[in-house]
Order: sequence, then C-alpha cells, then structure tokens
Amino acid sequence: MAQDMELPYSLSELSHALRTRVLSPVGVTEALLGRIEDDETNAFITVAAGRAMEDAARAEAEIGAGEYRGPLHGVPVAIKDLVHTAGVRTTMASAFFKNFVPDNDAEVARRLGEAGAVLLGKTNTHEFAYGPTGDRSLFGPTLNPHDPGRITGGSSGGSGAAVATGLCYGAIGSDTGGSVRIPAALCGVVGMKPTFGRVGKSGVFPLAPTMDHVGPLTRTVEDNALMLSALAGYDPEDPYSVNLPGEDFARHLAHSIRGTVVGVPTDFYFEHVDTEVEARVREAVEVFRSLGAEVREIEIPNLWETLRAQRLTLAAEAYAVHEERLKTEPEKFDDHGLERLLKGEDLRAHRYANAQQRKLRSRREFEEVLGEVDAILAPSVPVPATEIGQRQISIEGHQEAVYSALTRLTGPTNMNGLPSLSVPCGTTASGLPVGLQIIGRSFDEATLYRFGHAYEGARGPAH
Repeated sequence: MAQDMELPYSLSELSHALRTRVLSPVGVTEALLGRIEDDETNAFITVAAGRAMEDAARAEAEIGAGEYRGPLHGVPVAIKDLVHTAGVRTTMASAFFKNFVPDNDAEVARRLGEAGAVLLGKTNTHEFAYGPTGDRSLFGPTLNPHDPGRITGGSSGGSGAAVATGLCYGAIGSDTGGSVRIPAALCGVVGMKPTFGRVGKSGVFPLAPTMDHVGPLTRTVEDNALMLSALAGYDPEDPYSVNLPGEDFARHLAHSIRGTVVGVPTDFYFEHVDTEVEARVREAVEVFRSLGAEVREIEIPNLWETLRAQRLTLAAEAYAVHEERLKTEPEKFDDHGLERLLKGEDLRAHRYANAQQRKLRSRREFEEVLGEVDAILAPSVPVPATEIGQRQISIEGHQEAVYSALTRLTGPTNMNGLPSLSVPCGTTASGLPVGLQIIGRSFDEATLYRFGHAYEGARGPAH
C-alpha cells in the first residue's frame, strides 16, 4: 500500500529525491495521506486530500519540465488551523468558525504555494490558540506521539504531532507565549519562533497582535532553515512586518562553532525545572563545550517582571480580539477558554502601559547579554509532557498551574521579540522528549540554526 512505501526521514533528503526524480510528489503525497488516515494522534482537523493531489500533480509536472522552484517544491506540508487557506476550511478549533472557508490565503500559505509545497491539510490547535496544552479543541485533544495519555503542548500541538509522527515534512505553527517551541519540545521536533516581524501574519487569526509570531516545525534543523527561507519576507498587509530582503537561513550550517561563546543563565531558566529536564539540558551544554564553544554563565535581569508583563499583555490583547464574541455569544467558547478570556476584561490600562515599557527594557537587557555571547542556552519547557486534562503540577516540590509552567521559559522572548529555536535534546527515563532552547540576537536566525545544527550533528537527530 502507498502508505507503506519507504520515505526519506528529512525534508532535505526528500527534496533531493524529488528534484532528482527518484521519488515523485504524487507517490509521496499518496503515501502520507494514507498515513494520515491511520493517524491516532488527532493531529489534523481538515485533510485536504483533493487539493493535495492537485498540488502534487502540478509539482510533478513542473519538476519534470525542468521548472524547479526550490527545496520545498513537491514537499507535503501542513498548516495550523489558525492560518487562512483559500478554499480549505479554517476553524480556529472553535465553534464560531467550524464551517468557515476563506477566500484568500494568508501570506505564509501563499509563500508556501509559491515555493511549490503540497498542502496536506490543517492541523489541530488549542481553541483560538489560547492555551499551551493542545487539549482544548472543538475537535478533541491532540495526543502526544510518545505517550497518547499526554499532551503535545500547544497551541500548535497538531503541527508538532504531525511532524513527529511522519505525517508531513514540515508544518506551520504560531507562537505568542511559546506555541511553536512548546509542542516542538514535548513532541521531540525542531521549532523556530523567528524575530518579531520576520514572517508576515496577514491572514493568521490573531491572539495578541503585538506578540504573535509564525514559524516552522520540522524534524531537523536544516529542514527548519529551509522552511523559514520560504516563509520570511515583507508582508505589506501586516503592520508589524519588517521590510528586509530574503535570506538563505541555511547558509551557516556547515560552519564550526569552535571559538564561539554560549551563555547559560544562572537563574530563572533553571528555577523550578524538572530534574530530568535540567539534566538533559546540562548535557547539551557540555556537547557545545566539546564542540569548542566557550560556556559562560550569564545573568539576565528582571526576567520575572518580563514574564508578568508578557502575560498581562496577552490577557489584555486576547480580550480585545474577542470582545464582541464574548458579549454576543459567550456560550460558543470552550468553558476553559471563556474563563481565561474574561480575566482580561478588568485589567487596568496603566498596567498595560507599564508592560509595554517593560518590553522595551527587556529587549535592551537581552541585547546587552547577547553583546557578550553568541547565543543563550536554556530549557524550552521546564517539565516533560503532562497528562491530558492535568491542570496542576508539582515540580520538585514547587506547586504550579500547568499552563504557567509550560509557558514560563518561552514567554520572555515573545515579549521582546527575539528569535528562539527549540531543538530536541534527549528524553526522560520514560521516553518523553526534552527541548533545548537557543535564544539569539534580533534577525540573527541563521546563527541559531548554525548552533542548533552543530549540536544536532554531534548528538544525532531524534529519529
């Protein structure tokens, strides 16, 4: 059967096989659609089988005619069901939009189409992307491929699961408090939150517009760089988009990291962290040392204040996005989502203003540290995947809400907009993945990929 055909592990390997016509886009797409039919993680909300086969046939004809578009040509991908796709249902995992079919593509969907990618369908998400667990969706929870009783993380959990289980070669996610990096860490894949403004957001349903980012999830670091190269660029319909020329984000992958300096925070990022998670991250730090990087302890000031400002900004802006729906049809919201959204109604304006000042100071505080080191290494998430429906957790005796724990280490760079990459760095004794977060300078994603690729090469990708 088609789904049983032997397929390459990585997007880059598949890309080569498609370009050299060892494999065909049609055959690969048929195989992946077969896998999706058998999927038990609930990674997809909508499977666009007809559209996918049309895309694949077009790509096959173009490649055969010598009209090769680049590394994503003929490659099957998936898109978070928060991103508008012309003619393909886009639900936001909510009853409000359960039958909504957009007329136009979001900018990122358009760019994937221009690159010749094949759209397999739309991946599951926490309702309106407002939650880091991925287990509150109109269409049911997404199940972790490593343990179906546990969360994928969210809100881009469907994208994380789809990549981890080999249902697609890359997927789009969004990240406002960690929603690309959390599922990347908990599912054992690579996830990038690019610099704020790097990837256009027009046609992506907003959660908190001043902190929303869009980025790729893939199996390898090289694959991620290839996807970001296709996604990045100026979006005239996005007021936050930065007008920069396109880049090849994979251009530094072959460069050694010998002689570079990595910073390891002395506090915050290693406070209230599961012992196995910390052990895997500390082991990763030693890999960087073995590769010739200098490891330097660093202190980033006021991180707890930055996190609080990020959470206040998220609550206020999410309420603003949904104000009319909250007033007219509150019963359509998931109960838990409704409760969280309503908490944003009574926030004081001066607190929001203060939070925006903290944003500017946080960027400066990180930039000062990043003037002394080339990248910052930290855990992506302080705990392994929690159980589906679990809402409280004890982390080495520290009691915390699961939502708070999951977003604690990712939130600061949503606030200040700096790029952050999560790469797999091993598993716990029970086989649950752990993520290493690599944080860098503004618009310097290529350096993060260089560090991530060097680490992955030394450790080996998480097959």
